[in-house]
Amino acid sequence: MLKQGGDGEHAALNKVLTVKDLTFFGIAAIIGGGTFSAIGNACFSGGPGVVILYVICAIACGFTAMCYAEFASRVPVSGSAYTYAYVSFGEIFAWIIGWALIMEYSIGNIYIAFSWSGYFTNLLETFHIHLPEWLTINYLSAKEAFAMNKGAEGLAAWKNAPIIGNLRIIFDLPAVIINVLITYLVYRGAKESRNFSNVMVYIKLAIIALVIVVGAFYVDIENWTPFMPNGFGGVMGGVSAVFFAYIGFDAVSTLAEESKNPQRDLPKGMIYSLVICTVVYIILALVLTGMVSYQLLGVSDPLAEIFALKGVKWMLFIVSIAAVVAMTSVMLVFQLGQPRIWMTMARDGLMPKKFAEIHPKFKTPGFATIVTGLVVGLPIFFTNENLVLDFTSIGTLFAFVLVCGGVLMLSPQSEAELAERATKGKFRIPYINSKFIFPALLVISAGLIQYLFPTFFSDTFRFSKEHFATNISMVVFFILCIVMSFLAFVKNLSLIPLLGLVSCCYLLTGMAVSNWKWFGIWLVIGLVFYFLYGYKNSKLNKEARNSNS
Repeated sequence: MLKQGGDGEHAALNKVLTVKDLTFFGIAAIIGGGTFSAIGNACFSGGPGVVILYVICAIACGFTAMCYAEFASRVPVSGSAYTYAYVSFGEIFAWIIGWALIMEYSIGNIYIAFSWSGYFTNLLETFHIHLPEWLTINYLSAKEAFAMNKGAEGLAAWKNAPIIGNLRIIFDLPAVIINVLITYLVYRGAKESRNFSNVMVYIKLAIIALVIVVGAFYVDIENWTPFMPNGFGGVMGGVSAVFFAYIGFDAVSTLAEESKNPQRDLPKGMIYSLVICTVVYIILALVLTGMVSYQLLGVSDPLAEIFALKGVKWMLFIVSIAAVVAMTSVMLVFQLGQPRIWMTMARDGLMPKKFAEIHPKFKTPGFATIVTGLVVGLPIFFTNENLVLDFTSIGTLFAFVLVCGGVLMLSPQSEAELAERATKGKFRIPYINSKFIFPALLVISAGLIQYLFPTFFSDTFRFSKEHFATNISMVVFFILCIVMSFLAFVKNLSLIPLLGLVSCCYLLTGMAVSNWKWFGIWLVIGLVFYFLYGYKNSKLNKEARNSNS
């Protein structure tokens, strides 16, 4: 019998979501900041070869999605990776994942809010409505612009901002407003959010299709040469930006208790949305890098930039509308996900009971939704986009690694349970014995790398002072692969979750040392909170203490 984090007996949420709704929520979450903002920095870093990274990330997310789907089929409860870690590893790991998911959903929405504000401000400009610069940029960016004496918007904001005492009043007003509106909509209910989200998905897919079709006429294949101008290292340098584009698919799993048939529909919703969005990203990246040189794409609004450079002014207006719609839908899905994770943690006693309260009229976790709005809204006043982007990606990858590892640790089901799942159309990861396949894949991959990149291994094992910090993560990854190869041979591990775990760990090697430092600090803060509150109030520990007394 599975330990079920999140108390599966709760059924107070409205069950209104179908497989189509879940797929659309997935698309709503995936196509947003990664499409209209982060893709520019990824192309700038990797050139046209960034499509390889999109494929790698899609494969990693595909394996992970199947692991999420396996859990969703066996544990149809809200809480996403938190619930699945609770089932597999126990309470302490579940807490760590829940804490990491705050980075994905809440902190990720800060980046989306900033990007949304940029496109919304551009849209207002087309109607000749101008907001003062000190109301369209965050304080930190304006301060940096002043210190470096570059960046027209930041310099204007710093120069013209009203001053109270010694403090300049600079904040991103549109970002604050959209957060308030989204929080209100999510507070009202999943049905209202679903209807709004579905309409936005139709609009943004239609506009992205138009961007691809119009952009294709301006593609110059000469721009695809060289394919990897900064080498494979440059391609991997965009991992935070590219992976950020994919992190939304797991938000679907937080909606388990509002799905009509979660064990059948959740897996389909995650996998369908992932496949659709991967195709869109690869085509879009090829069009972007084909229209202009990759060197011109290191901007926050790349889709608008390429049409501005080509003089297609009528597309600027359409792209701005698409970006505003797309990012609104992403914020909506992320803002739906976070309160449901907190709700599940509160049911287990790891958060105050208030977070588990369901609004009597709207049937939503009302208090948790308001707190989520504050967690997103307050940092808008004192942080910036780059810190948030890297911070979010590393936390999500860490959660994905534990989900894949969790599936590897799940006890095998009986023949009767497997037959029942097949009869009811519930998803099940096909078992493929990795005993010989995984070690063989490892040897083949090493041979291909040596053939294609002859200096890769010698460069990786250089431990001079300037290379140690960047190479150590790859060395740890090599050790992990060898250990997992041994375990695969000895324990006949299932191949698909094993490939998911290894591919996500590989993506973690692309994270900068500073990302690991901030992530470590975040985890320490979370563990302090757990031992001061969660451990004492945990339902699991209370039951253990009662049974021993």
